[in-house]
Amino acid sequence: MTKKRIAAGTIALGFLSTAAAFAADSAYPNMAPAAQYMMASPAAEIALARSAAPPSISRDADVLVLGAHGYETAVKGKNGFVCLVERSWNADFKDPLFWDQNIRGADCLNPEAARAMLPHYRERANWALAGVSKADMLARTNAEIAAHTYVLPEPGAMSFMLSKDQRLGAQSNHWHPHLMFFVANMKDAAWGANFADSPVLLGVSGSDPIKIFLVPVGKWSDGTPADGMDMK
Repeated sequence: MTKKRIAAGTIALGFLSTAAAFAADSAYPNMAPAAQYMMASPAAEIALARSAAPPSISRDADVLVLGAHGYETAVKGKNGFVCLVERSWNADFKDPLFWDQNIRGADCLNPEAARAMLPHYRERANWALAGVSKADMLARTNAEIAAHTYVLPEPGAMSFMLSKDQRLGAQSNHWHPHLMFFVANMKDAAWGANFADSPVLLGVSGSDPIKIFLVPVGKWSDGTPADGMDMK
């Protein structure tokens, strides 16, 4: 495709086309009941979270699950990686899917990404489950940025999103297996993002200074090939 910027930009989610994103705008105007964001069981959430990365990585990672008041550590690992299932409120505040209770973004962060991104993921979950409005979340985030307390990623921060069972958009859309690279205050051109025939896509350009560059890959976490990798 000639313009590779992902339309529904997020902290780690958002892979709809522009038309589909705005069509969904009226479908999720407010947070659904909290129970609808929960998975069937902690075991199911652990399995989905671990499927974000190859077993050689995820089997030794910490695994978080979403509880009534936020993310809790369900499994303690030993390699510094952290796997979790993101919800829609990790999206940019302008994303029309911000309150979509169907989003399940299986993500496995390396140690550098975990240090930078987990504070934001935990904070968003805590706010959402405490009933904080999107407008108030944005105000609090802007206050953190202004006070220079908003955590920014260090060089090398990246994560895996390679799960066949992830749900990142409308209906059952699991998009493509991909790697994500978290970078603060970076221009697209420095990564060759959105250039013709470049495999690097810009996934975030939103309400905070963190950009996410996405690189689609050809295999799911279980090693099977991903079909339909045409990005047009």
